[in-house]
Amino acid sequence: MSVRISRQHWQALLDELDDARRQRHLLTYRALIERLDLPTPAMQTLTAALEHLAALDARAERPLRSALVISQGASRLPRTGFFDCVMRLGRFSGASDGVAAASWHAAEVVRVFEFDYPVDV
Repeated sequence: MSVRISRQHWQALLDELDDARRQRHLLTYRALIERLDLPTPAMQTLTAALEHLAALDARAERPLRSALVISQGASRLPRTGFFDCVMRLGRFSGASDGVAAASWHAAEVVRVFEFDYPVDV
């Protein structure tokens, strides 16, 4: 199944992630879905957009902005699919629910916070 995001929603996603980066805070999937007012299937649309953004960032050798989006759960980590995606991109290897994932994610978040992304991306 192919999921598409409108140009307007894509730009709003980039703006939300940029705000979060500048304020040095994380966003939950639910908060992003609500802020972006994504149509159903909202989670699949958001996930596909975040994976696409991760691929763009990886290709440009930048920290992955999609790391700023986490689950509401106690882990405060992204969903398992995020780690599947970053493994496919060659950025992480290991279990998606272990200490290695948590420490890799924490380091990636710091890298995102400290990176100046070009405005046109």
